[in-house]
Amino acid sequence: MAGVTAGYRRQLYRDDAVVLRVQKLGESDRIVTLLTRRHGRLRAVARGVRRTSSRFGARLEPFGHIDLQLAGSPEGVGSPLHSVSQVEAVSLYGKSLLSDYPRYTAASAICETAERLTPVEREPALRLFQLTLGAFKALAAGEHSGGLVLDAYLLRAMAFAGWAPAVTECAVCGTPGQHAAFSVPAGGAVCPDCRPPGAAHPSPATLGLMSALSSGDWAVADHTEPSVRRECSGLVAAHLQWHMERALRSLPLVDRRELNS
Repeated sequence: MAGVTAGYRRQLYRDDAVVLRVQKLGESDRIVTLLTRRHGRLRAVARGVRRTSSRFGARLEPFGHIDLQLAGSPEGVGSPLHSVSQVEAVSLYGKSLLSDYPRYTAASAICETAERLTPVEREPALRLFQLTLGAFKALAAGEHSGGLVLDAYLLRAMAFAGWAPAVTECAVCGTPGQHAAFSVPAGGAVCPDCRPPGAAHPSPATLGLMSALSSGDWAVADHTEPSVRRECSGLVAAHLQWHMERALRSLPLVDRRELNS
């Protein structure tokens, strides 16, 4: 059995991935957490990448889109840790995000969310991979507010997980329309008949922004007022963390300075 397991560890396969997190291992190695296109989230050891002579250390930084060759079993046989044998850069978005603190903190929250939404290693999550890669591209391009990009990502990631808040209908009875109350425990907007005690009463513009971010209507989202964005961010964060049942460590650190302008 040991010989068979070792044989699986020696398998080589390629995939492209976004880098979610890196951790030090020993004096010169790293453990890299990746969200791959075809094999879901996995962890891999990158040997010697912390040495100045490393050929691909700079390619294995958070927020990067890379093409890589891995040694290990794609089916999960043997060690849960794969080994990185080759890395090619596709787009290293970290270079631009590291110099922009608000966008860097938004990207960090995206990475933590992606990792938390893929609790099972090597379980394919193509839609989440595409969503995460698209968010990094949008943050690096700088065409939209970093806070809006983050909230759009969180709303769509919740849809991937089956937690999307109801916005255009009552979360309880399904009555269509833009309702005046919003209850996180109830699942989103609620009509007067279903409104529970303690429900929030966001402005219609806030619910409109949530709908625009969910559908990718940037023409609407980009022209919203700072107060509307603040209220939207609060509802999105509350809804996400209610369903995760544990707070995201990176979310309170997100620099939303554009909301104060």
